[in-house]
Amino acid sequence: MDLIRIGDKLISLSRIENIVQEMLDLRQQGVSQAEVAKKFSTDRTFLSRLEGLGEVRKGRTIALVGFPIKNTEELKQIAHQEGVDFSLLMTDRERWDFVYEKSGIELLNEVMSLIYKVRQYDVVIILGSDQRLRLFKALLDKEVVSIDIGKSPITQDVYMDPENLRNVIKTIKKDE
Repeated sequence: MDLIRIGDKLISLSRIENIVQEMLDLRQQGVSQAEVAKKFSTDRTFLSRLEGLGEVRKGRTIALVGFPIKNTEELKQIAHQEGVDFSLLMTDRERWDFVYEKSGIELLNEVMSLIYKVRQYDVVIILGSDQRLRLFKALLDKEVVSIDIGKSPITQDVYMDPENLRNVIKTIKKDE
């Protein structure tokens, strides 16, 4: 049961969770703290403190993109632990499935959508072949941290040292 008693008050934890989730959803959509506070009949400072309680980090947003990577799940876990905002890591098989499962126009639209999405981040870490790194640097008008995993074309998955990735992320965060 999610009900707790504090003095003469009966409080629903799930109601609190739902309201907080709704508040944060509105904030994520760009609604100001003052507007959200007004909607929920509370103070803007309460909302500010609530956001502060859950804050993981401040600073630049970070995206991670790489293929063909052998240990994608391990690297995604490192990225998550280090507060990376967006990760797109694929094995060679996943990369080719991504390409062949779509029509030409669908593929173009999906690639353009991904480029647009990645351009929203302040720093982009790219794991790729020498030629792919040059292409990404040209496409992204952002700070790009490139990690060369081999000479193009790479036809097999490449193992990326997870601690190397962790150190790169920590260095980016330290520079903030």
